[in-house]
This record gives sequence, C-alpha cells and structure tokens, in this order.
Amino acid sequence: MFNRASVALGLAFLYGPIVLLVIYSFNASRLVTVWAGFSTRWYGALAQDQQMLDAIWVTLRVGLISASLATVLGTLAAVGLVRSGRFPGRTLFGGMIYAPLVLPEVILGLSLLLLYVALDLPRGFWTLTLSHATVTLCYATVVIQARLASFDISLEEAARDLGCTPLGAFLAVTLPGIAPAVAAAWMLAFTLSLDDLVIASFTSGPGATTLPMRLYSQVRLGVNPEINAVSTLLIALVAVGVTAAWLIQRPRRTGP
Repeated sequence: MFNRASVALGLAFLYGPIVLLVIYSFNASRLVTVWAGFSTRWYGALAQDQQMLDAIWVTLRVGLISASLATVLGTLAAVGLVRSGRFPGRTLFGGMIYAPLVLPEVILGLSLLLLYVALDLPRGFWTLTLSHATVTLCYATVVIQARLASFDISLEEAARDLGCTPLGAFLAVTLPGIAPAVAAAWMLAFTLSLDDLVIASFTSGPGATTLPMRLYSQVRLGVNPEINAVSTLLIALVAVGVTAAWLIQRPRRTGP
C-alpha cells in the first residue's frame, strides 16, 4: 500500500503541473488561474502570432539539423571508442566527448561564444545549430556506445569474410542492428535542442530566436494563456516522438 501511494504521489508531482497546463490552454479567460469555460481561442491567437511561429520554425530547424549532425558524429565517436581498442589519446578523446555531460551550461555557452568571437563568426542560425550539435553529441555517443558494446561483432566479421568491405559490413550489418539506439540518440538530441535556453542565449543572433527564448521573454512580462497553448503543442510533439522511439525499439515478434 505504501509503495503504491509513493508511486501515485510521485506521478502526481511530476505530471500534475503538465496536466493543468494542458487543461488551461483551453481556458476562455485571459487570466491563466481563472477558469471561464472551454475555448480554443488561444490556439487561434497562436496561429496569428507571427513572432511565435517564427520562433517555432527556427527551433524545429535547429533541432532537426543539430540532432542529425550529433547522431552522425556520435555514431562515429562510439565506433572509435568501442572498436579501436586502447589507441593513444583515447582517454583524452573520451574525456572531451563526455565533458558537456558534467560542465554547466553557462560555461559551455560562454566558451562557444568566445570561440565564435575569436573566429569572427557572426552569431545566428548556424552558430546556434553547431552549438546544439556540440552539446548533444555526448548524449548521442553514450546511447550508441552502450548498444555497440553489446553488439555481436562476429556478425560483422562474417560479412567481411563474405567479401564486404569494412564500411560495407558496418552499413549492412552493424548499423541495422544498432538502429534502435541510433533512433533513440537522435530523439534525445532533438529533445535537448528543443529544451535549451542557456546556450541559445549565448550563441544565437538576429533572426535566430528559439521558442524557449521567446517564451522566457514573454513570461518575464506576464503569463499569457497563449504560452499554455504553444507549450501544449510542444508536449504533444515530444509525446509523439517518444512513442515513435518506443515503437522502433520494441522487440518484434518473429514467430506465430
């Protein structure tokens, strides 16, 4: 009984605020704490808010590109860490890959900003995308490395014995075998990119305002029910992505 109550309280603490946010996104009142009936007016207002729509579009583009780049580089880094043995500099390479896991985001954002200033790169969409790819690379590497370490390398060796090149054997045998981990790594990198505020504040520029930055600037001036609507849509997007990742990783039945 105690365990069930603990689980119920924990779930209520975690998901209660999210449920309230979704409910009040359909509130007809302009006051976010006063229920005045069911309405979709704030979704209509969101569709007319060009600045918010631009921020959503920038966030999605940054997330898609940075997650794809982080997943590709994370896969290569995982292969190097798992398959290359104790090569010189392996400890340094692994430490550099995993450093963003433990460094504060403020330090990462400031470091990337100083790098772009030193390289004389104008801050904007691409600096923001590269920054997100840099930060999420470590998470993608951890997920893919864990799956790659348990992969049966004899399958790849058999493909090479049958005439495949090392790259061909990896693409034909290993990559399909670790595809669920690669998909999970991409989804994790994409979600982290959607959520980021601190690093984006340091590395973005004109025309590259993300949705978290836009929401934070509006909340400082007062909570608008339109924020509930866009947050609900973001929750729905993440829920769909998590469900898709679960379906991809779910074991498939091979027999009757």
